[in-house]
Amino acid sequence: MGTDIDPSVAEIEQAAFQLRRLWVKPQLLRRLRESCENGRGIQLSNLMVIYAVARQGEERGDVTVGAVAELLDVDPSTASRLVGHAIDAGFVSRRASPVDARRAHLQLTDAGCRIKLMADEFRRHFIGRLVADWTPDERSEFARLLRRFSDAAAGVSIDEEEAGRLLEAATPAADRSHETSPEVTRHRPNGS
Repeated sequence: MGTDIDPSVAEIEQAAFQLRRLWVKPQLLRRLRESCENGRGIQLSNLMVIYAVARQGEERGDVTVGAVAELLDVDPSTASRLVGHAIDAGFVSRRASPVDARRAHLQLTDAGCRIKLMADEFRRHFIGRLVADWTPDERSEFARLLRRFSDAAAGVSIDEEEAGRLLEAATPAADRSHETSPEVTRHRPNGS
């Protein structure tokens, strides 16, 4: 399993997994909840939608559920549900699109803008602390390589067939032979 993979790829995979902590710091979510009006809770999914609506708005102007689905890399029905929760929480509003009245245009509410600003500032200060002892050149090089990695990841789509091949390649050979071997018998209750 994975014996022909460069060891640095495994290190990158582990580091990428750890980076999720920039979004889900319990302290961040707790502080954001405390700052929400009327005790409205905020979930990670709300932050994801807030980020997607803000980013799509900057890039496209007209933000739709489809654009949110595309940026978050989820199917449209999931994006619709996530957007609905963000609307219910008061972070996003929906109105008829100025481009096409059949489509809904999404935008951040004042509360959504405030939450985005607070979350962005929190992460930037947190990251600033993490790289405070790095040289400016190290920070610049890391930012360049991380952006390159992120752009590459965002530009790759994997269809069902390729996902199956990747999972097959990741499955240890011993496990694959047990799954397909006709001579392997399964234990059945009652000795049958």
